Amino acid sequence: MKAFHIVLIEPEIPPNTGNIARTCAATGTVLHLVEPLGFEVSDRTVKRAGLDYWPFVDMRIHKSFDDFMRAYANCPMYFVTTKGKRLYTEADFEEGAMFLFGKETAGLDETILRENAGRTIRIPMLPNERLRSLNLANSAAIIVYEALRRQGFPGFDTGV
Repeated sequence: MKAFHIVLIEPEIPPNTGNIARTCAATGTVLHLVEPLGFEVSDRTVKRAGLDYWPFVDMRIHKSFDDFMRAYANCPMYFVTTKGKRLYTEADFEEGAMFLFGKETAGLDETILRENAGRTIRIPMLPNERLRSLNLANSAAIIVYEALRRQGFPGFDTGV
């Protein structure tokens, strides 16, 4: 089975990236960081949130979104946004799928969303104009574990 990928476009909050790195280590998910980053990858808050899981993270850093897209244009991609056209439970999640998330303060750029409208997904929330979105690390975990669940958790210790 091909690994899934979490792609953080211009992440800003170090502990979110560290927590997502832990999820990636625990699930064999590849972590992509698209610059500019709002922190140094060596930042102590990123490292602390990721604990001692960093050696188990396949992390790739890309200079720009265009560079990332040139490298992975032929991969199945899902753009996770509160403006998604479908619920994440309605997506197919092919092997090797990439889940793209925007920065914490602004989400995915409107141009990216327009160009990929058919591949946008969202996590449902109760309606409340003051609640903008879920935490980025929580959202990434929800999506990747749903994708793995659908694959039957291949190679995982499920306790069965």
